[in-house]
Amino acid sequence: QVQLVESGGGLVQAGGSLRLSCAASGRTFSSYAVGWFRQAPGKEREFVAAINWSGGYTYYTDSVKGRFTTSRDNARNTVYLQMNSLKPEDTAVYYCAASIKRVGVEGDRYDYWGQGTQVTVSS
Repeated sequence: QVQLVESGGGLVQAGGSLRLSCAASGRTFSSYAVGWFRQAPGKEREFVAAINWSGGYTYYTDSVKGRFTTSRDNARNTVYLQMNSLKPEDTAVYYCAASIKRVGVEGDRYDYWGQGTQVTVSS
């Protein structure tokens, strides 16, 4: 069993930065790939980024490439999403999710989900 708790969301002006954290419980967390997803009001959940179990492989959706970076510290059971050059269209609730399978963009391959953290980018 893995429990995930996101933090670090908030209100920021366009062009600003935020760093989200995804803290996990469970001794086997380092075996899991982690994905970041977001859901804006009235829109479907979308994939943002993912990182494999070791941190040696990352993948991003096109709209955040070059602006967002995900990393992990398995000693701290934490995964991070550094978000720079934020845009109003990045406004959403951001979720982290863990998968024992390989990194992927489909939400249904992830076994555990956090409760989400709100990110609001003002113009």
